[in-house]
Amino acid sequence: MLSPEQGDKLRLFVVDERLVPLDDPESNTGVFLRDLPAIFEERFVLLKDPTNASASREEFVGIFKSWNPPLSSDGFPIFDVLFLGMGPDGHTCSLFPGHSLLQENKEWVAIIEDSPKPPPRRVTITLPVINNAKNVAFIATGESKAQILKEIIDEKTEKYPSGLVKPKSGSLYWFLDISSARLLKDHTKSEL
Repeated sequence: MLSPEQGDKLRLFVVDERLVPLDDPESNTGVFLRDLPAIFEERFVLLKDPTNASASREEFVGIFKSWNPPLSSDGFPIFDVLFLGMGPDGHTCSLFPGHSLLQENKEWVAIIEDSPKPPPRRVTITLPVINNAKNVAFIATGESKAQILKEIIDEKTEKYPSGLVKPKSGSLYWFLDISSARLLKDHTKSEL
């Protein structure tokens, strides 16, 4: 439970946003605003023009900087906790397998104009931001993710963006359902 003082510091933001209007069913922020209790709306980061890539990127960075987060030695924000999902292709945020954004090591937020998953235009936090968080929690459900989870968790592969998530000084947690965890080694299931 958060104290009132801690609650005042709570900020919610999507780790990636599809560059569509808020009322579009593809809008990540729009989905959260429709599904979360109204009390969270005042804590949610809303972009002024979520259809404009460069403005959205600059706005995210500006908002993050206005919070005065602690910075890593290489200049990235250190967030307390990030909740991430994983797609059936192993992507997380808008970081897709084989995409050049996986090499980004200077920007906090990047623009992607050619997402292999529609819609093609998005903004996303980068791997250095993710890997500087104190805690990263993945939520992955469904049988379609079982093989990739086995490769990432048991075999330690780095061929998927989700497998590149390795907090430098923090902790990594996986929250899985039975279907997605079905191929994992038994010892791993007890540790998850």
